Amino acid sequence: MDWLYGISTHWTWLLFYLFCLVVLLQLFYYWVWFSRIAFFKPRPVADPARPAVSVVICARNEYRNLENNLSLILEQNYEDFEVVVVDDFSDDESEVLLQQLQGKYKHLKVIKLRENVNFFKGKKLALSVGIKSAKNDVLLLTDADCRPAGEKWIESMVRNYKGNTRIVLGYGAYESAPGFLNKLIRFDTLFIAIQYFGFALAGKPYMGVGRNLSYHRSLFFKAKGFTSHYKVTSGDDDLFINQVATKDNTAVEVSPESHTFSIPKKTLSGWFRQKRRHLTTGRYYKKGHRFMLGLFHLSQLLFYALFIFLMVCCAQSIIGLLAAGVFLLRVISMKVVLYYACKRFNERKLFLYSLLTDIVLTFFNVLFAISSRSHKKNKWK
Repeated sequence: MDWLYGISTHWTWLLFYLFCLVVLLQLFYYWVWFSRIAFFKPRPVADPARPAVSVVICARNEYRNLENNLSLILEQNYEDFEVVVVDDFSDDESEVLLQQLQGKYKHLKVIKLRENVNFFKGKKLALSVGIKSAKNDVLLLTDADCRPAGEKWIESMVRNYKGNTRIVLGYGAYESAPGFLNKLIRFDTLFIAIQYFGFALAGKPYMGVGRNLSYHRSLFFKAKGFTSHYKVTSGDDDLFINQVATKDNTAVEVSPESHTFSIPKKTLSGWFRQKRRHLTTGRYYKKGHRFMLGLFHLSQLLFYALFIFLMVCCAQSIIGLLAAGVFLLRVISMKVVLYYACKRFNERKLFLYSLLTDIVLTFFNVLFAISSRSHKKNKWK
């Protein structure tokens, strides 16, 4: 370790100044972008919109999830809506279940795809068919493994359609369960939401999640659907929104009744594969969005790496004391923003573990990013 103590004072001060610059950048992101959703106060919607809605769900071998969740959607407290389920080449008992539900719910429309066409990657073909088969212009998308928070999910998501609004971003949460992996996945989901909600409120929307997303059918056709990224496995949600969202046509909905819940991966390897697949879409974002997201994650990595280095080299010096103070400033800022964001998204328990999960995710994201560069396998979901 002698070489560490042999580093010149000149270089350690330069590293400290770099550390301060990185912290300033992090503070900018937290207080200029992320705080927008943490302290967001939705205005009461006078005379909320109540358009006719088509809920679109794609399912492949989702018998159990359809059995558990579909009735919760079909029994929403909303006047005019249909539910379109696209059974995408399932070989389980989904078709029988859907036929039974059709006999009970007249507003359920089922489309059975019987050929595994590989023109679109992932579920984009099934989703395109579902959207084209919908009878209403306002679409509300979710997945078969998602359950709405309550019977007013549709109402809360679509009440924002006023003026030029054509897109409404919702929050798709994961169910709470014992274990650190569950907390890590849920914190990752929460932090991604803080980012895309925060940027949307700043007039720079860049993504949404297909577990809870609404937009106009006419917007889908105007953008020619998924044709610009049909070869990409994922992206039926974030790449499409990245393509069509603007500061004028995008609204957010954060009320607890607007949330959806699904079951997260239960193994690290399963989550790793899911993250790797999702990150492959990031390279197709608009350049400005790639830059602002990449700069944040780079500064986050440098923040922890430089702090560790300065503590190892200079813990007993004035530089070490100053670095500890600067580190504390950033952590306090992060904690304040996350405290109110956790309240906003009804994820209060995640706040207790936020520093640890932030550190772990920072270094995990490096592995995810490296792995996604070589990821070529295409899957439906």
